[in-house]
Amino acid sequence: MRTLKETQELIACGLGEAVCDWKLENVMLVDVFSDEIFKTDIYIKGKRIVSIDPEANLKAINVKNCEGKYAVPGFIDAHSHGDQVLGQYPGMLAKINQGITTEIAGQCGGSMYPVTDENIELEKGLLAIGTLTFPDEMSRWKTAKEYFEYAKAVPKMGNMKILIGHSTLRAAVMGYANRKPTDTEMAEMKRQVKIAMECGAAGLSSGLIYAPGCYADTDELAELASVVKEYGGFYATHMRSESINVVEAVKEAIEIGRRAGVPVWISHHKVAGRPYWGATKETIRLIDEANASGMLVTADQYPYEANMTDLNICIPPKYFEKNGVDGMVEALKSPETRAKIKEEMQDVNCGYDNFYLNAGGFENIFIAGCPEVKEADGKFVAEYARELQKDPFDTYFDLLIANGGKANGIYFTMGEEDMVRIITDPNVCVGTDGTCRTLEEKTHPRTFATFPKAIRYYHKEKKLFTLPEMIHKITGFVAERAHLEGKGKIKDGYDADLVLFDYDRLNDTPTYSDPVQMCDGIEYVIVGGKIVYHDKKTTGEYPGKIL
Repeated sequence: MRTLKETQELIACGLGEAVCDWKLENVMLVDVFSDEIFKTDIYIKGKRIVSIDPEANLKAINVKNCEGKYAVPGFIDAHSHGDQVLGQYPGMLAKINQGITTEIAGQCGGSMYPVTDENIELEKGLLAIGTLTFPDEMSRWKTAKEYFEYAKAVPKMGNMKILIGHSTLRAAVMGYANRKPTDTEMAEMKRQVKIAMECGAAGLSSGLIYAPGCYADTDELAELASVVKEYGGFYATHMRSESINVVEAVKEAIEIGRRAGVPVWISHHKVAGRPYWGATKETIRLIDEANASGMLVTADQYPYEANMTDLNICIPPKYFEKNGVDGMVEALKSPETRAKIKEEMQDVNCGYDNFYLNAGGFENIFIAGCPEVKEADGKFVAEYARELQKDPFDTYFDLLIANGGKANGIYFTMGEEDMVRIITDPNVCVGTDGTCRTLEEKTHPRTFATFPKAIRYYHKEKKLFTLPEMIHKITGFVAERAHLEGKGKIKDGYDADLVLFDYDRLNDTPTYSDPVQMCDGIEYVIVGGKIVYHDKKTTGEYPGKIL
């Protein structure tokens, strides 16, 4: 929200009575609402855009000739875990290099708050996919208030809006108990959600394939989500299934939103596992029908056929009930339990979202973050097992034990037809779902390249969208659905969050084998009127805010 002083400065600059800070001249401005591309100058004062009028001819301290460069609103990452690496340079670089100026974080039920002394180690285990190191201050984040004070003080290149995660919340209040909350526990969880919303949280997120979130029923989720209603928040969900029961999972997500009276955001919508491909015909129909009925249901997607999550996700959820990730690791040390888990993982009627089966086995499960067994990084589990001359299941179990259960995997599970059907729906936008802890780790290429790939793949190659339409899906549309004031368009008075790129050179260079690379063609990234990235380098500016 603009202050009176900012408004007065913008008016004075627009009238020619004061000098602008920047003139970006001769840009090709992409208007994401009119579907136009036109040549103009962009004038900036402080954090705001003064004018985009080609005839303005205003005075500016700094003038930059941007001939041939396309100017678009700063990209908005609809699905981020950036709060888990807040203030860490690799995490910021991953997003800024691809043009992201704002992230919606705290997704998949995993926020960094609230924390209890009793269950803090359980919560750290839950969050380990995002980070393996935790700030000392974490021990005092009893409520959102303490966390947001910390988050606002941390230097940031880009902006961030943060959800409160249901799994973190449940772990804080209930540990990993596989049962309904008591009345006292429910009251405490609702109290924590209320505090979070009063501190500026975007809403409530859930991760219903992960323990302990998967232990919650629809009633619990709807009751908690109802708290965010009076604050204008939304319910974002990594659904209970993205494979065998994906249709029922979409129905549950919509039902939770309907009961709570809040908008629904389906996270990284996909159908995982070849036997279930084509289910998007039904899931998209359900999403569109819900919107037609007056609900607001949004979904995000990353443009890759492989997903990334915990390497431990193939283990049945019941093995996390006793002491979370640590309890699962202890269970794997028993030969009898290993044999039982091996049998359960191969059971097509196993009753959980089985990533081993969805990927079609260990030949299609890529090790992408294995801090204690570096030689396994960047290899498929089956490939690494052959090197060791070991059974793939034993190899997998031993990797989990060696890393304390805290390692990442990439699962090749999705089909192109489903991906296209999802992205072309008018209620779908783009999100990375990517996190980077160090520049040395094997991460998913989406972490560094989601947005240039979406433009390259969906616009340039497949021609599913015009350039303004594609840019709208990653800027203005997200800003509207997430209520990000002043974001998502290049307009007088709006935030000066901008990306300038070379259209012909724009390309996603990161790959699965070499994911930590800067994308080509992103010339300038501007946040709040400050250049934070230029010529594949950061500039040392940290203008980002917690929104």
